[in-house]
Amino acid sequence: MSDLLETLKRELERFGVENDATTDERPRRMLNITRDTGEFLSVLVRATFATRILEIGTSNGYSTLWLAEAARAIGGAVTTIESADDKVRLALATFARSGLAPFITLIHDDAGRYMLRGDAGAYDVIFLDSERSEYAGWWPQLRGLLRPGGLLVVDNASSHADQMASLVALVNADAAFTSCLVSVGKGEFLAVKSPT
Repeated sequence: MSDLLETLKRELERFGVENDATTDERPRRMLNITRDTGEFLSVLVRATFATRILEIGTSNGYSTLWLAEAARAIGGAVTTIESADDKVRLALATFARSGLAPFITLIHDDAGRYMLRGDAGAYDVIFLDSERSEYAGWWPQLRGLLRPGGLLVVDNASSHADQMASLVALVNADAAFTSCLVSVGKGEFLAVKSPT
Protein backbone atom coordinates (compact mmCIF):
# COMPACT_ATOMS: atom_id res chain seq x y z
CA MET A 1 0.00 0.00 0.00
CA SER A 2 1.33 3.43 -0.90
CA ASP A 3 1.97 6.01 1.80
CA LEU A 4 -0.51 8.32 0.07
CA LEU A 5 -3.28 5.71 0.15
CA GLU A 6 -2.57 4.74 3.75
CA THR A 7 -2.63 8.39 4.81
CA LEU A 8 -5.95 8.89 3.03
CA LYS A 9 -7.46 5.79 4.66
CA ARG A 10 -6.39 7.00 8.11
CA GLU A 11 -7.82 10.44 7.40
CA LEU A 12 -11.16 8.94 6.33
CA GLU A 13 -11.24 6.74 9.43
CA ARG A 14 -10.81 9.77 11.68
CA PHE A 15 -13.32 11.82 9.72
CA GLY A 16 -15.91 9.03 9.87
CA VAL A 17 -15.59 8.60 13.62
CA GLU A 18 -15.66 12.35 14.32
CA ASN A 19 -18.56 13.00 11.94
CA ASP A 20 -20.69 10.13 13.23
CA ALA A 21 -20.16 11.19 16.83
CA THR A 22 -21.82 14.54 16.10
CA THR A 23 -25.12 13.35 14.59
CA ASP A 24 -27.80 10.72 15.07
CA GLU A 25 -29.27 11.39 11.62
CA ARG A 26 -28.49 8.30 9.56
CA PRO A 27 -28.29 10.13 6.19
CA ARG A 28 -25.60 12.46 7.59
CA ARG A 29 -23.48 9.68 9.07
CA MET A 30 -20.62 8.05 7.15
CA LEU A 31 -21.15 4.61 8.73
CA ASN A 32 -17.78 3.40 7.45
CA ILE A 33 -16.64 -0.19 7.75
CA THR A 34 -13.95 -1.00 10.29
CA ARG A 35 -10.31 -1.28 9.23
CA ASP A 36 -10.26 -5.03 9.86
CA THR A 37 -13.31 -5.37 7.60
CA GLY A 38 -11.42 -3.48 4.89
CA GLU A 39 -8.46 -5.82 5.27
CA PHE A 40 -10.83 -8.80 5.13
CA LEU A 41 -12.48 -7.52 1.93
CA SER A 42 -9.07 -6.98 0.36
CA VAL A 43 -8.05 -10.56 1.08
CA LEU A 44 -11.38 -11.94 -0.21
CA VAL A 45 -11.07 -10.06 -3.50
CA ARG A 46 -7.52 -11.25 -4.05
CA ALA A 47 -8.17 -14.84 -2.92
CA THR A 48 -11.21 -15.25 -5.18
CA PHE A 49 -9.60 -13.33 -8.05
CA ALA A 50 -12.73 -11.17 -8.17
CA THR A 51 -12.13 -8.77 -11.04
CA ARG A 52 -15.78 -7.59 -11.27
CA ILE A 53 -16.89 -6.10 -7.96
CA LEU A 54 -20.14 -4.34 -7.11
CA GLU A 55 -20.42 -2.26 -3.95
CA ILE A 56 -23.84 -1.08 -2.84
CA GLY A 57 -23.47 1.89 -0.50
CA THR A 58 -20.44 4.06 -1.23
CA SER A 59 -20.72 6.69 1.51
CA ASN A 60 -17.47 8.69 1.45
CA GLY A 61 -15.60 5.98 -0.44
CA TYR A 62 -13.61 4.44 2.41
CA SER A 63 -14.68 0.84 1.79
CA THR A 64 -14.34 1.37 -1.95
CA LEU A 65 -10.64 2.12 -1.49
CA TRP A 66 -10.06 -1.30 0.06
CA LEU A 67 -11.95 -3.03 -2.75
CA ALA A 68 -10.34 -1.00 -5.52
CA GLU A 69 -6.82 -1.42 -4.18
CA ALA A 70 -7.29 -5.20 -4.24
CA ALA A 71 -8.99 -5.09 -7.63
CA ARG A 72 -6.11 -3.09 -9.11
CA ALA A 73 -3.66 -5.74 -7.92
CA ILE A 74 -5.43 -8.45 -9.93
CA GLY A 75 -6.54 -6.47 -12.97
CA GLY A 76 -10.09 -5.80 -11.80
CA ALA A 77 -12.38 -2.88 -11.10
CA VAL A 78 -15.15 -1.78 -8.75
CA THR A 79 -18.57 -0.38 -9.56
CA THR A 80 -20.03 1.40 -6.54
CA ILE A 81 -23.55 2.76 -6.15
CA GLU A 82 -24.59 5.74 -4.01
CA SER A 83 -27.84 7.69 -4.09
CA ALA A 84 -27.04 10.59 -1.72
CA ASP A 85 -25.75 13.71 -3.48
CA ASP A 86 -23.47 14.82 -0.63
CA LYS A 87 -21.88 11.39 -0.29
CA VAL A 88 -21.30 11.18 -4.04
CA ARG A 89 -19.37 14.46 -3.83
CA LEU A 90 -17.30 13.18 -0.90
CA ALA A 91 -16.58 9.88 -2.64
CA LEU A 92 -15.52 11.55 -5.89
CA ALA A 93 -13.07 13.71 -3.94
CA THR A 94 -11.77 10.61 -2.14
CA PHE A 95 -11.25 8.72 -5.40
CA ALA A 96 -9.51 11.66 -7.05
CA ARG A 97 -6.97 11.79 -4.20
CA SER A 98 -6.47 8.02 -3.95
CA GLY A 99 -4.82 7.23 -7.27
CA LEU A 100 -7.43 4.48 -7.68
CA ALA A 101 -9.99 6.45 -9.74
CA PRO A 102 -9.22 4.49 -12.96
CA PHE A 103 -10.37 1.32 -11.17
CA ILE A 104 -13.62 2.76 -9.81
CA THR A 105 -16.93 3.54 -11.50
CA LEU A 106 -19.26 5.53 -9.26
CA ILE A 107 -22.95 5.24 -10.15
CA HIS A 108 -25.14 8.02 -8.71
CA ASP A 109 -28.47 6.19 -8.59
CA ASP A 110 -30.90 4.20 -6.50
CA ALA A 111 -29.39 0.75 -5.97
CA GLY A 112 -32.64 -1.11 -6.58
CA ARG A 113 -33.20 0.68 -9.86
CA TYR A 114 -29.60 0.09 -10.96
CA MET A 115 -29.75 -3.62 -10.18
CA LEU A 116 -32.92 -4.07 -12.23
CA ARG A 117 -30.94 -2.95 -15.29
CA GLY A 118 -27.95 -5.20 -14.53
CA ASP A 119 -26.83 -8.21 -16.53
CA ALA A 120 -27.19 -11.69 -15.07
CA GLY A 121 -23.94 -13.01 -13.64
CA ALA A 122 -22.20 -9.65 -14.07
CA TYR A 123 -20.27 -9.68 -10.78
CA ASP A 124 -17.80 -11.93 -9.00
CA VAL A 125 -18.26 -10.24 -5.61
CA ILE A 126 -21.04 -8.01 -4.30
CA PHE A 127 -20.41 -6.02 -1.12
CA LEU A 128 -23.66 -4.86 0.44
CA ASP A 129 -23.53 -2.01 2.98
CA SER A 130 -26.59 0.13 2.43
CA GLU A 131 -30.20 0.45 3.56
CA ARG A 132 -30.82 -2.81 5.43
CA SER A 133 -34.60 -2.42 5.16
CA GLU A 134 -34.24 -2.91 1.39
CA TYR A 135 -32.09 -6.05 1.43
CA ALA A 136 -34.81 -8.70 1.36
CA GLY A 137 -36.58 -6.91 -1.50
CA TRP A 138 -33.30 -6.73 -3.41
CA TRP A 139 -32.55 -10.44 -3.00
CA PRO A 140 -33.80 -11.52 -6.48
CA GLN A 141 -31.58 -8.90 -8.13
CA LEU A 142 -28.57 -9.61 -5.92
CA ARG A 143 -28.93 -13.32 -6.62
CA GLY A 144 -29.16 -12.74 -10.36
CA LEU A 145 -26.23 -10.33 -10.59
CA LEU A 146 -23.82 -12.79 -8.96
CA ARG A 147 -22.07 -15.15 -11.33
CA PRO A 148 -22.07 -18.88 -10.55
CA GLY A 149 -19.46 -19.29 -7.82
CA GLY A 150 -19.78 -15.59 -6.93
CA LEU A 151 -19.67 -14.22 -3.40
CA LEU A 152 -22.06 -11.93 -1.55
CA VAL A 153 -20.63 -10.11 1.49
CA VAL A 154 -22.99 -8.15 3.75
CA ASP A 155 -21.74 -5.80 6.48
CA ASN A 156 -23.33 -5.30 9.93
CA ALA A 157 -24.46 -8.91 10.20
CA SER A 158 -23.75 -9.03 13.94
CA SER A 159 -24.28 -5.40 14.94
CA HIS A 160 -27.71 -5.28 13.24
CA ALA A 161 -28.67 -8.96 13.16
CA ASP A 162 -32.36 -8.18 13.64
CA GLN A 163 -32.41 -5.94 10.56
CA MET A 164 -30.54 -8.59 8.57
CA ALA A 165 -32.77 -11.50 9.59
CA SER A 166 -35.10 -11.45 6.58
CA LEU A 167 -32.23 -11.43 4.07
CA VAL A 168 -30.34 -14.13 5.96
CA ALA A 169 -33.49 -16.29 5.98
CA LEU A 170 -33.94 -15.87 2.21
CA VAL A 171 -30.32 -16.75 1.49
CA ASN A 172 -30.33 -19.74 3.84
CA ALA A 173 -33.52 -21.05 2.22
CA ASP A 174 -31.90 -20.91 -1.24
CA ALA A 175 -30.32 -24.26 -2.13
CA ALA A 176 -27.94 -22.51 -4.55
CA PHE A 177 -26.15 -20.70 -1.72
CA THR A 178 -23.85 -21.70 1.13
CA SER A 179 -23.41 -19.08 3.84
CA CYS A 180 -21.62 -18.28 7.08
CA LEU A 181 -21.16 -15.46 9.55
CA VAL A 182 -17.63 -14.16 10.06
CA SER A 183 -16.79 -12.26 13.25
CA VAL A 184 -14.84 -9.43 11.65
CA GLY A 185 -15.69 -5.81 12.36
CA LYS A 186 -19.44 -5.50 12.82
CA GLY A 187 -19.99 -9.01 11.47
CA GLU A 188 -19.82 -10.10 7.83
CA PHE A 189 -22.43 -12.41 6.33
CA LEU A 190 -20.92 -14.37 3.44
CA ALA A 191 -22.91 -16.34 0.89
CA VAL A 192 -21.33 -18.14 -2.07
CA LYS A 193 -23.41 -19.10 -5.08
CA SER A 194 -23.16 -22.64 -6.38
CA PRO A 195 -20.82 -22.89 -9.39
CA THR A 196 -23.45 -24.84 -11.37
